[in-house]
Amino acid sequence: MKEIKNLKKAAKRILKAIKTKERIILYGDSDLDGTASVIILEESIKNLGGVVSAIYFPDREKEGYGLSKKALEWLEKMAPALLIMLDCGIGNFEEIKIANRMGFEVIVIDHHEVLSRLPEASIIVDPKQKDDNYPFKQFANAGIAYKLSQLLLGDKLTGLLKNNFLELVALATLADMMPQIGENQVFIQEGLEALKNTLRPGLRIFWQINKIEDSEPIKMTASKIISILNAAGVQNHLTESYLLLTSSDKETARFFAELLIKKRKEKHLRIKEIVQEVEKRILKKIEWPIVFEGDKNWPLTLVGPVASLICRDFQKPVFIFNIGNTVSRGAVRTPRNINSIKAMESCSHLLETFGGHPLASGFTIKNEKLEEFKECLVNYFKASNN
Repeated sequence: MKEIKNLKKAAKRILKAIKTKERIILYGDSDLDGTASVIILEESIKNLGGVVSAIYFPDREKEGYGLSKKALEWLEKMAPALLIMLDCGIGNFEEIKIANRMGFEVIVIDHHEVLSRLPEASIIVDPKQKDDNYPFKQFANAGIAYKLSQLLLGDKLTGLLKNNFLELVALATLADMMPQIGENQVFIQEGLEALKNTLRPGLRIFWQINKIEDSEPIKMTASKIISILNAAGVQNHLTESYLLLTSSDKETARFFAELLIKKRKEKHLRIKEIVQEVEKRILKKIEWPIVFEGDKNWPLTLVGPVASLICRDFQKPVFIFNIGNTVSRGAVRTPRNINSIKAMESCSHLLETFGGHPLASGFTIKNEKLEEFKECLVNYFKASNN
């Protein structure tokens, strides 16, 4: 039976680390897919009697996306350790080199587009590697983490634990807007079925605080839960969605659920304001083949949702970014059949980092190169349209 390249290798290495009591650090992207991936792997390790020494989610506003030098400075005291990156890492070339020098052994478990080279990690699991012959490529990262848990746990992945994981996989797959086909379709169906009778206090709470009606379709229920979980920020290197989903009692779950419900409302209002601001600006540049707008007052956590709405309404590639003191970080959304990664590859000499999916990606760039990046993109898309 075919398996995703290096998945068995990763499972063997993690089992060895559990057996020899090595330090294990889980480093996940701070969105719902990254959070779900970390929880699945953490709970798998704990079920095998292992210990996770640290969990780290980067604060996107302060650290950007993926492995950051700031994170490595904080984690350095734990080296040597097995550093497992989930839902990020495939584009962290420089940071993984630094991690290696610090004494970390790095495993990358990612589902984003593979760029022109691979990072110098010990093991890389990403079905989009060119020589990976696994037929299905469109997993959310939580789907890959679940397949890893199957190899780790074997017969210990009982019905109850399986359901606990699959409900997270379903939510992550829907949240990351992965295609609802193939294995994803199975994960979503089984996960949503499990969600109806969830025993996880951090999910059960939504029924108890009357945000969910028993009579509504389960996909609508999932959509509401995702919308709330997507409002999560980071507290002491842990996402608020992680703190909610791993809470073991109703009181803690209620606290975090109500916090996220409040944050979701504030987030939606701010997104609406930024979208209106962007629309005003681009009406003066309607002939441009792209939308390219940034502001120092636009939170990095909101540029993705803003870009999605602008892309939907204007049907052109959208680059929305937060302008920091020296670098800008942004989100990219493109209409179907336009590959944002290829577009940025053509301008990669100007970028610090970039990566993601063809229709949804991100970038980091020095401020002095923004104008040149915009011109490069305009030329790329003008040439593509001819």
